[in-house]
Amino acid sequence: MKYLDEFSDPELAAAMLDEIARTVTRPWAIMEVCGGQTHTIIRNGIDQLLPDGVELIHGPGCPVCVTPLETIDRALAIAARPDVIFCSFGDMVRVPGSSTDLLRIKSAGGDVRVVYSPLDAVRLAQANPDREVVFFGIGFETTAPANAMTVTMAKRLGLTNFSLLVSHVLVPPAIRAIMDSPSCRVQGFLAAGHVCTVMGMGEYVPLAAEYRVPIVVTGFEPLDVLDGIRRTLAQLEDGRAELENAYPRAVQPEGNPAAQAVVHEVFTTCDRAWRGIGTIPQSGWRLSDAYADFDAELRFEVTDIHTEESALCHSGEVLQGLITPHECPAFGKECTPRSPLGAPMVSSEGACAAYFQFRRLEVATA
Repeated sequence: MKYLDEFSDPELAAAMLDEIARTVTRPWAIMEVCGGQTHTIIRNGIDQLLPDGVELIHGPGCPVCVTPLETIDRALAIAARPDVIFCSFGDMVRVPGSSTDLLRIKSAGGDVRVVYSPLDAVRLAQANPDREVVFFGIGFETTAPANAMTVTMAKRLGLTNFSLLVSHVLVPPAIRAIMDSPSCRVQGFLAAGHVCTVMGMGEYVPLAAEYRVPIVVTGFEPLDVLDGIRRTLAQLEDGRAELENAYPRAVQPEGNPAAQAVVHEVFTTCDRAWRGIGTIPQSGWRLSDAYADFDAELRFEVTDIHTEESALCHSGEVLQGLITPHECPAFGKECTPRSPLGAPMVSSEGACAAYFQFRRLEVATA
């Protein structure tokens, strides 16, 4: 398949679905750990085309959605300062904090800017030496190399007015936490292909072996996702639990060594809170001691900001795959894309946004 259209070919999709139907003999539950895959599934109705009993569980695969509320409130406190230019990608500007969001901060006079690369924030720091420039660095392993390079560049340029508010999270510890949960129903995983493009596949081998669970590295187009599901179901039916690469056009077993080197230079692992889930040990990155001068949390003394989640928002249960979005009592009522209670309703990769945008508008009863 050389061209994009081939990854949506209906005849190939039908053939793959027929193979899946011939393979499956019992119910299975598979979790995708990527918001992009979730949107592909919902947008194309893939879950509705699978045999009865095959369930797709939407996991905590949206980095915006799992950014904890207290981190967002820390970002808002920094962004409201008159001496700060606060930079973020566009997917964070409407994510709600406890009482406001970045867009409202901007409307009230805060200097909040949407950038297309963290390097844009470095250029702003160079052009505005009398202002503090902060970049909101969130995401899984995929976005970490660019953010790490930004910090090394700022250090090399001698910029003292640039800092990074870090909220990076890691996929393998999340898989471990899901499997250790007493409520876990997951029997196989579709791993996020872009994460493995950076970090390689090595961390998933012990997870598959320890938990006896198939893990298939999967891409993002409709046929990519169907192929990942097909391979996972084949393993489950055969009684196998292996790591398998269904995305070889992008993922090499060793990943990207150059990207890994800059990440390990700039960041060090730490315990990290996940919104709606809680703290997962060693599931995040923070700036290492050598780059602590660029840590916005320390520079602006916001580490003591702690907040509570909305009692109406069930995003934590959605992110753990315990409920689907429309099973939340607030879905489509108190919580809509125009007035979101939680990040999964406003993020471009959020499961709640996918259900609202594409078809799943049945509002749960309280």
